[in-house]
Amino acid sequence: MKNPTTVERKSEREVVVTRTVDGPARIVFEAWTRPELFKQWWVPRSMGMSLRSCEMDVRVGGKYRLAFEPDGMAFFGTYLEVTPPSRLAWTNEESDGGSVTTVTFEDKGGKTLLVLHELYPSKEALDAAGTGAADAMVETFAQLDELLLTLS
Repeated sequence: MKNPTTVERKSEREVVVTRTVDGPARIVFEAWTRPELFKQWWVPRSMGMSLRSCEMDVRVGGKYRLAFEPDGMAFFGTYLEVTPPSRLAWTNEESDGGSVTTVTFEDKGGKTLLVLHELYPSKEALDAAGTGAADAMVETFAQLDELLLTLS
């Protein structure tokens, strides 16, 4: 695999996903914050789903809502930190055991080291969530690489 993705459970409450992607941090940050770009890579194709809507008010206190087809499932929350092009943090409010996700973007000479950190309120909340979403990031980040080829 060209750019391997690692998924690690770092503690009872946290999962960290790491990958180097092929593009500068400023462009990678845009792919995470512009709905028209985000929609192109976020949902793993193998799931047979797509984003029906992608609302993103990317500013501290701004809200996001991602609604999926065909099942109508939605992810939503609030942006806690927006520091272009190096850091994003948001809440995941779709369940009682909602997590906080932080993504850092570190420029590495035309590539970007992405580190996605999910912190859950309890061990039980992380256990209930499982690592399915984090594991799906392997495919999702590969799709991000594909999009970055068209943007660079």
